[in-house]
Amino acid sequence: MEFQFATAGRIVFGEGCRHQAGAVATLIEGPVMVICGGNQHRADFLLHDLRERGRSITLFQVAGEPTIRQIQAAVQRARHGNVAVVTAVGGGSVIDAAKAVAALLRNEGPVEDYLEVIGRGRPLANPGLPVVAVPTTAGTGSEVTRNAVLSAPEQKIKVSLRHPTLLPWTAIVDPELTYDLPPELTAATGLDALTQLLEPFLSLRANPLTDAVCREGLPRAARALPAAVRNGRDALARRDMALASLMGGLALANAGLGAVHGLAAPIGGRFPAPHGAVCARLLPEVLAVNLRALRERGSDPGLSDRFAEAGRLLTGRAGATADEAVTWVRDLVEQLKPHPLSRYGVTPADFPGLVEKARASSSMQANPVSLTTDEMQEILSLAL
Repeated sequence: MEFQFATAGRIVFGEGCRHQAGAVATLIEGPVMVICGGNQHRADFLLHDLRERGRSITLFQVAGEPTIRQIQAAVQRARHGNVAVVTAVGGGSVIDAAKAVAALLRNEGPVEDYLEVIGRGRPLANPGLPVVAVPTTAGTGSEVTRNAVLSAPEQKIKVSLRHPTLLPWTAIVDPELTYDLPPELTAATGLDALTQLLEPFLSLRANPLTDAVCREGLPRAARALPAAVRNGRDALARRDMALASLMGGLALANAGLGAVHGLAAPIGGRFPAPHGAVCARLLPEVLAVNLRALRERGSDPGLSDRFAEAGRLLTGRAGATADEAVTWVRDLVEQLKPHPLSRYGVTPADFPGLVEKARASSSMQANPVSLTTDEMQEILSLAL
């Protein structure tokens, strides 16, 4: 057995811990870059603290998923401000933007030099600036992952900047920042968190440490997600979902993902479809097709046992089966009602191109069984 496990330099978790972000950022001497989403006021707690501490601030807003052009603009602004540390207050897109900017400030050349698929795929030669990541959603786990997903609108694809040095210096996870998320966003991000616990648990690259994280996270997500959607002020549910998201990030960063994310990436790159909602629609179909394929031609019987264990973790029933895992997930998705893929403009004519791009993705390499083109198109058809 051989594996590696890497994560953020430090993780701080708990209600109210967001107020430590300013103190942590100012441990580094010099100006601070604050990257936030479209609503700047969500970062007011940090901006106010940094001003009280007399620090120069360079502010940059990322509304939606960061594009290559936005990252280039943010890097230029950070260089002009002589930035020494990058902070992020927002969802996964904001944190990914911060990780990319911090990395490129210490590595010469255009963004494309370091991107997968459409770029040169060069490894980062130098560690980036320190990143303090403060998530405001419970879904991506980006505060503890080693990649930054960027949108390339011209090529209609999402691509990753990926390197171990992209792991944030400090992750500060405060469940209170998620209390005001609307039910639809809570459901979409929460189903993404659930996916990011299930896929690493079933991954070909799973290891004892990621297994432990997933076994702790899956029951939390299973009981907390419906409760958080019903009542955003349910403190226990919000805490469990923030933990589940964090654990999903820990797991995926070290065990990989699977066909859900393999297919979601090209869909998100080509259509205006939120990542969490796409993953939600794909998840039950991928689970069902994966399980069938494993039974028909799987070489490792232990993988089928994993599905049964997932059923036990999700349902809380000692005798749950692999099929019950699929049924439980399907019932949850039907309850939370994420939009079908057709809502975003996906049609059967798009399937061949989406499958071709998905097959080349790094996520697909960790899927528990190699899926055929027909099986991948079947998944898309069922999610349509």
